[in-house]
Amino acid sequence: MVKNYPTVSDEYLKAVEKAKRKLRGLIAEKNCAPIILRLAWHSAGTFDHHTGTGGPFGTIRFKSELSHGANAGLDIAVRLLEPIKEQFPIITFADFYQLAGVVAVEVTGGPEIPFHPGRPDKEDPPVEGRLPDATLGADHLRTVFVEQMGLTDKDIVALSGGHTLGRGHKERSGFEGPWTENPLIFDNSYFKILLGGEKEGLLQLTSDKVLVTDPHFSPYVKKYAEDEDAFFEDYVEAHLKLSELGFADA
Repeated sequence: MVKNYPTVSDEYLKAVEKAKRKLRGLIAEKNCAPIILRLAWHSAGTFDHHTGTGGPFGTIRFKSELSHGANAGLDIAVRLLEPIKEQFPIITFADFYQLAGVVAVEVTGGPEIPFHPGRPDKEDPPVEGRLPDATLGADHLRTVFVEQMGLTDKDIVALSGGHTLGRGHKERSGFEGPWTENPLIFDNSYFKILLGGEKEGLLQLTSDKVLVTDPHFSPYVKKYAEDEDAFFEDYVEAHLKLSELGFADA
């Protein structure tokens, strides 16, 4: 789909660059890349392309959306980002949260993801229940990512590779432990571990395991395990699509 990005002022662009520098410092200092990336994803992943509602438009700043079960703990990310956001009132929350997600990937050694500013802030949070449930399988993932968001099987697998960062927290998701041995490094180890089977101390949820067993997902898992550059290339494409759902569509 052709994108028709809005024009923003030079002042806005300068603010974005300054905010990006400050975000790099914060995320590196606090080792908070995983939860910041999760905030960006969960903000965007509520988009329903049938109704044009939800998506990366800053509504996750509202308590009503933060209180959704899938967003447990994300109030921490919002609070972490507040001091920097306050320095840049010109930047919308919608842009700011997606910019922070891009920086989180970059700071941890992942690929550079293009960022196009201009998302407006919306005031109506989406209904609960649009984000994926990690206890369900391939059909559920396709219902959420393909039917609801309008993404693809390849996008599902590439975005799942973001689990290379972070860990499950019992009090938030009901699951405990990291997916990889270096949960602050963005690389292709998530896929290597998936192919190697379950490993003591590392997390593998139903939504992870199905990537290996589903015949349409598994070729991408093997490709990314063998070729980190291929994973990075496809991840950039998928992350960019996710972060721009409902934004600047021609």
